[in-house]
Amino acid sequence: MFRRQLSWVLLCLAVTIALQGVAAVMALQQAERKVMDGRIASDLHQSFVTLSATKQRLRAWTTQYLMGAGGDTAERDALHASMVQTLSQLSELAEESARRQRSQGVAPEHVARRDAIEVLTDSVKSLGETLQVLEALPADARATDAWGALDEWFEQSKGRDLRQLISESVARELQAMEREREAADESLRFMRALWLGISMVLVGLALGVAGYVNRALRQPMDALVSGAEALRQGQLEHRIPMSGTHELAVVAQSMNAMAQDLHRHRLAETQLRQRLEAQVQARTEALREANASLQRTDERRRQLLADISHELRTPTTAIRGEAEVTLRGQDRPAAEYREALQRIVEVSRQLATSIDDLLLMARSDMEALTVVRQPVDVHEPLQQALLGVSALADSHGVSLGDNPVEAGQYTVLGDGVRLTQLITLLLDNAVRYSNPGGRVWLEAYPDRSDTGHSLAIHVQDEGIGIPAAELPHVFERHFRGAMARSHRASGSGLGLGIAWRLAQAHGGLLHVHSPTNSGASHGTCVTLRLPLITAAEVDAWHIDMSRS
Repeated sequence: MFRRQLSWVLLCLAVTIALQGVAAVMALQQAERKVMDGRIASDLHQSFVTLSATKQRLRAWTTQYLMGAGGDTAERDALHASMVQTLSQLSELAEESARRQRSQGVAPEHVARRDAIEVLTDSVKSLGETLQVLEALPADARATDAWGALDEWFEQSKGRDLRQLISESVARELQAMEREREAADESLRFMRALWLGISMVLVGLALGVAGYVNRALRQPMDALVSGAEALRQGQLEHRIPMSGTHELAVVAQSMNAMAQDLHRHRLAETQLRQRLEAQVQARTEALREANASLQRTDERRRQLLADISHELRTPTTAIRGEAEVTLRGQDRPAAEYREALQRIVEVSRQLATSIDDLLLMARSDMEALTVVRQPVDVHEPLQQALLGVSALADSHGVSLGDNPVEAGQYTVLGDGVRLTQLITLLLDNAVRYSNPGGRVWLEAYPDRSDTGHSLAIHVQDEGIGIPAAELPHVFERHFRGAMARSHRASGSGLGLGIAWRLAQAHGGLLHVHSPTNSGASHGTCVTLRLPLITAAEVDAWHIDMSRS
């Protein structure tokens, strides 16, 4: 009985909701059409504005060219191609707008728009042909003649004033855009009213159904609740006084039958509870272990973020510095721009390598770095490192000096990119912990203490120095001394640690020396020693590689 009645009620609600959905879909389609019309109108307006701006830029280029100031023909062709593309887009948008509003008849604005696009298309085509054969005016030519020619080429077509034509088109499309937006807003307001009306109808139906269900189910539900409460209190002799064939009576009979089985199941329930408690305890222990693992993972994540912040700061600063120096001042020769871009590419490669290292460190806790060792001329890494840090040095007011190393003078077995990264880290530390007006030197020569079998690379600064008590800890991860924190609070204490591991990966050593005199700092000297290889060893290496 209750099932049939509820089925009819739910069917009525479902039909109402379906009607609401149909109405909503229709309203949404109408709103979508309005919004699309508004978007097309906005694109038409923006395209006319873009066309006008591009035409003015092309006119400025033509004026410069006529006056003999020169001009890149590629820029002229690009501007003309942009105007052609914009007109093509305008034609497509105009056709789309006319197609969507075809049911309303051919509006005057569609005719005016097509006419404007045709005139502008002919003008741009003629202008392109004129510009292809354009030659600079002689030195004794009058400016009024040039200006008149420009007006004829850029502002007149088929007896029409193009400036006025574009201005009218922009105003017309702006008006159309505002009209379409108003239509879209009106459609949205209609949708809002429709939804509110349907929602009120649904609320009324829901209230009616709630009242009916409340009246029909109150008494049997009260009997079921009282029976359930008695069972909850352990009164197993209690029976629900309800008979009949309707659904709630069936539920009452089932509850009465259930009371007879409660005692038998109580023991089984106790056993099940014990098993569940054991499982909960096991899961709790597993969760505790998982939490500890997550804490360790979070600690590694923080270390990785610290590594990233340190490793990526120097290359990004170098890239930005190169770009700012290149863009500063007047135009430069193309060769200087190419040279600056090449430096930026090299620093970008170093940045990509650093990112790969950081990902590797996240997995292996920086115990290993990928180094592809091969004969490397030390001249190239030294120069790349100097170029990469030059912008940072300029921003800190620190001058860089070096003892020039000729190409081919010293060769080591290592990874050129890694060596650049290593020397850049040492120079970066030296610059960052120097005072404005200070100086940083980079020198390289055979190590006299090793009878010339290794190359000593010195990075000397005049900065804050390192107290003797802190020198044994400078290669520890995240270690930063008191003077370093006072001079630069944003450091992470990773630079020398990473440099030490890179030196080890190349079979080299790092040594830090910071002489002090009565507390007055004389700067810091970091020495990198790398094994040198002879020309014969280089030839032997190439022979082995060719055989393998």
